[in-house]
Amino acid sequence: MREYHTKQQGPRLNQLTMVDLSYIIPDMKTNTDERTEERKNRFNGESILLTKEEARIHDCIFLAEIMATLNDKTVGQGNSKHWVIMQKNIDKFSRLNPKAYMVLLD
Repeated sequence: MREYHTKQQGPRLNQLTMVDLSYIIPDMKTNTDERTEERKNRFNGESILLTKEEARIHDCIFLAEIMATLNDKTVGQGNSKHWVIMQKNIDKFSRLNPKAYMVLLD
């Protein structure tokens, strides 16, 4: 059976087919022109450039942290709804730009 399979596949191996993959090229390019917003790690000072959307999410993380810390004083330690908002933004940021997450938040 193996010989039959090889003989059957033989003529197909000699033919080349062009496949247009140009539609995936934009996904493969990294447009660094959009990375204009600098953010620094608050502990070690390491910086990285972010897109405007990434910078907005990064800022939301720290805003939610501040709000949660202040809100915890009235509702009890760890009970603020802002901790959930902060965690959702961290999850989104880590998926959007894993490298920046490692530099800024990990």
